[in-house]
Amino acid sequence: MSPKPRTAAGYPPNQVEQVRATCLYVATRLGDMLDDVVVVGGLVPSLLIDQGDAKEKHVGTLDLDVGLSLAVFDDKRYQGLIERLRQANFSPDVNERGNQTHQRWKIDGPPTVTVDFLIPPTEKRDRGGGIKNIKSDFAAIIAPGLRLAFRDRVKVSLRGKTIRGERAQRDIGACGPGAFVAMKALSLRSRGENKDAYDLVYFLQNYRTGIDGVAAQLIPLLSEAEALEAVRYLDEEFATVDSVGPLRTSEFLFDDRNDAVEADAWGVVRALLDKLPH
Repeated sequence: MSPKPRTAAGYPPNQVEQVRATCLYVATRLGDMLDDVVVVGGLVPSLLIDQGDAKEKHVGTLDLDVGLSLAVFDDKRYQGLIERLRQANFSPDVNERGNQTHQRWKIDGPPTVTVDFLIPPTEKRDRGGGIKNIKSDFAAIIAPGLRLAFRDRVKVSLRGKTIRGERAQRDIGACGPGAFVAMKALSLRSRGENKDAYDLVYFLQNYRTGIDGVAAQLIPLLSEAEALEAVRYLDEEFATVDSVGPLRTSEFLFDDRNDAVEADAWGVVRALLDKLPH
């Protein structure tokens, strides 16, 4: 994955609406394949948390992350997925060297929103953020914890206009609260980005049923090694007020230290950990 902006200033306020409209468009195109996909990443907080009721709005995201189930590849259904993407005017994006990125696609014409496709690890040698080549013209980013998102999946109703200006309504699966926190903890540990710390803390501070609601969805996932690993990382990255997690949350929001933000970030994660079995 490309590095994320270090601070909230790198996220235009209207970009999340474009990503949401792209998500709706993708949902209209995938149709009967929607059971095999789950929305993860930075769009999830605005899908699961009413932005009108939140203490403050989430900064959003620059792109759409779509997790794919292994069944898509086991059944060779990815061929149909590629065909639908191309028929919907999507094509592989290009990197800064001008090479195609088969794991990241974009729709032709403005506004530009890219879609990253993710897959769970399938081999011991798979590392988070690595690229798994599925076919000569299609790949996916290896995303630790993605299996958890399929276990803890929430149906979200999207309505409005697609990125093509079509009025539509579709239901799509989004990463649930327990899996979202676990995946963000794994991402924070593996790539250390400020945005992952912020997303995690924001979610815990604003989820509609609070820490108890997140814990209730996370506890059943603890039968999975990846969830246990995520909890261990949470404990380590938020061990103290001046640990990695609190400081990078503050840095994302202010590009500087902020004692109040750091204390709140530390406190909300410790409160979650206190709810989990030891």
